[in-house]
Amino acid sequence: MRAPIVVHLPSSAGGRAVTINGQIAGLARDDRDLIVFLRRAGIYDAEHALDNPNWVEWRGGHAHRYEAPQ
Repeated sequence: MRAPIVVHLPSSAGGRAVTINGQIAGLARDDRDLIVFLRRAGIYDAEHALDNPNWVEWRGGHAHRYEAPQ
């Protein structure tokens, strides 16, 4: 089973694209943005979902890091 939420590799300008069930949710610049996207998708316990690999897959880079790659 794949996680329904994917936080993609940080962009060169900073921030990470977020997809939920394959649909673009937006560009997160921090965990607060990500939590807003998850709540809009109906995940009300979003803070606890961020580190649950059944819910969120962090692709490329470290989890909770949004700055542009060096």
